[in-house]
Amino acid sequence: MSRSQKNDNFIDKTFTILADLILKFLPTNMNAKKAFSYYRDGMSAQSEGEYAEALANYHEALKLEDDPYDKSFILYNIGLIHASNGEYVKALDYYHKALEANNKLPQALNNIAVIYHYQAVKAFEINDLETAQALFHEAAQYWKQAIKLAPSNYIEAQNWLLLTGRL
Repeated sequence: MSRSQKNDNFIDKTFTILADLILKFLPTNMNAKKAFSYYRDGMSAQSEGEYAEALANYHEALKLEDDPYDKSFILYNIGLIHASNGEYVKALDYYHKALEANNKLPQALNNIAVIYHYQAVKAFEINDLETAQALFHEAAQYWKQAIKLAPSNYIEAQNWLLLTGRL
């Protein structure tokens, strides 16, 4: 039984019903429909903190999904899980893959910047100033790209760029 069939949450049930209706009427192939079903189950599992289940569903969705735009969101969500688990190298890898599939994904750019900024702060704390500056520079570059795509978002990043003279 798929996760979407056993959800008790009203919002998840509503989303599932709407998504199933859309899938029935959209002119798409069976692989795309299966990919979406795995993606939907992955999102449900991820929202409940069931990361291993979410990753399994996302990887199944990736095998079936052909559309680069849709693939980018699957890759992005995999990156989110790795970042939340503290696996920053893996998270960066998936965020970059998401951007390869869709270079207009400001949330991936933002999350890359957040990781670089976090790593820069850690380097600064151990007095590795050269590494810290390089990582702060990388964070700034990614935040600038994210802000260019979504100018009204990432206000804290915009303030940091302004305060540090990097804007």
